[in-house]
Amino acid sequence: MKIHTLKVYPSKNTPPKEDQLAWKMAQVATDPVAVPAECEEMIINRIIDNASVAIAAVNRTPVKNARAQAIAHPRDGGAQVFGMPEAEKFSAEWAAWANGTAVRELDMHDTFLAADYSHPGDNIPPILAVAQQKKKSGAELVRALATGYELQVDLVKGICLHKHKKDHIAHLGPSAAAGIGTLMGLSTDLVYQAIQQAVHVCFSTRQSRKGEISSWKAYAPAHAGKLAIEAVDRVMRGEKAPSPIYEGEDSVVAYMLDGKDAEYHIPLPEPGEPKRAILETYTKEHSAEYQSQALIDLAFEMREQIKDFKEIREVMIHTSHHTHYVIGTGAGDPQKMDPKASRETLDHSIMYIFTVALEDGTWHHIDSYTPERAGRPDTVALWHKVKTVEDPKWTEMYHDPDPNKKSFGAKIEITLENGEKIIAEKTLANAHPAGARPFKREQYIHKFKTLTKGIISEEESERFLTAVQNLSRLKAGELDQLNVHVPLSSLDTHKPDGLGLF
Repeated sequence: MKIHTLKVYPSKNTPPKEDQLAWKMAQVATDPVAVPAECEEMIINRIIDNASVAIAAVNRTPVKNARAQAIAHPRDGGAQVFGMPEAEKFSAEWAAWANGTAVRELDMHDTFLAADYSHPGDNIPPILAVAQQKKKSGAELVRALATGYELQVDLVKGICLHKHKKDHIAHLGPSAAAGIGTLMGLSTDLVYQAIQQAVHVCFSTRQSRKGEISSWKAYAPAHAGKLAIEAVDRVMRGEKAPSPIYEGEDSVVAYMLDGKDAEYHIPLPEPGEPKRAILETYTKEHSAEYQSQALIDLAFEMREQIKDFKEIREVMIHTSHHTHYVIGTGAGDPQKMDPKASRETLDHSIMYIFTVALEDGTWHHIDSYTPERAGRPDTVALWHKVKTVEDPKWTEMYHDPDPNKKSFGAKIEITLENGEKIIAEKTLANAHPAGARPFKREQYIHKFKTLTKGIISEEESERFLTAVQNLSRLKAGELDQLNVHVPLSSLDTHKPDGLGLF
């Protein structure tokens, strides 16, 4: 890997495009290097993972609404929308919108955490939608997804967005645009322009993940994917982008991030170096914010030492800066302690998540978030005894540049009324690649079958799993096989509903 140093320059000293970050990223996208077998294997795993959570969420309100908007934009020879029949096709940008929302709704697919946060699997819906519409092959899709994962991970390693209260989709737009550029075989100059357009339109604030968190949390990555598709379309028609989008004196860095004295260091593959970043990412076993995954596993273990939950005086979670300030009491959000809060808010409350996991010894993507479950008096009482505190040790491990040392866990001290303390810690979730039970193909398939049971037929399940595991051998025009079909009788929205503008 080569480290690219990013700085802001006055207009009179604008660096040549060849020295700009967007150009360096475009060079990575247009490098025809082969995808390693282990990376292709993981790409298949993540396509399965996305399908799992998308189908499990297929009739949830945000997903239904996104699908209703998409199916109002039919297109002969277009892309597919999760759940819809194979014969029905829609404009790629709207299919990406619907599918991206479905993938994010349950907050249960892959993650990468470094200087910032990300869900790199959000690259799959827009890149796949374009691949379907443009009749690309499985091998072409693999190369494109390797680009999307690589560049998003690299940006997340080098540029912190959340410090300035900017949402992490600002790194998704350019990575998806670059992946589409790889897919389409575009020139480095066109990809450079598309990346810059996507960066320009994908900045938004983190209010979508603060306070009373709304359904926009599910829509936000889908919106970035849709904008990325539109950005590529414009540059293919000859349009240019605001430039230089990162280094300019009025750029996103100068006025939205660290300012005119900023200096960032972004790792990028050298020419001819394989794009391996997907191997540094990890999925979720439990439907909750990633930083809670290890703590859910730890709750399952610690509950065996507690005879009566009413005897708990206090629960103190010693954890990283990110966990404390984003999903812990350091966020200062009273909504994170409110039993009437939205599912999206509860998903970002480690106090709630640890309490329910401790009491139930299990976690379910629906049952663990119902109003009835959140409102149980004994749960509320214990929930309000849980606090978090930042521990420099866990913050240091969270930011360790070595992926083999990076961890997202905590030490938990449960103090009983008699003064006895139960103390345990866990550095990684069990499902993490270095965890106690790493997810491999078998686990991804089990997750798919578990989450889609009762929604799709066994025949459809086997058809999809056979097709996706044959990905690199799917010929041009055969990527429609990666859609998962739901019986129309079970699909709440399968025709225009007349409720909106479309």
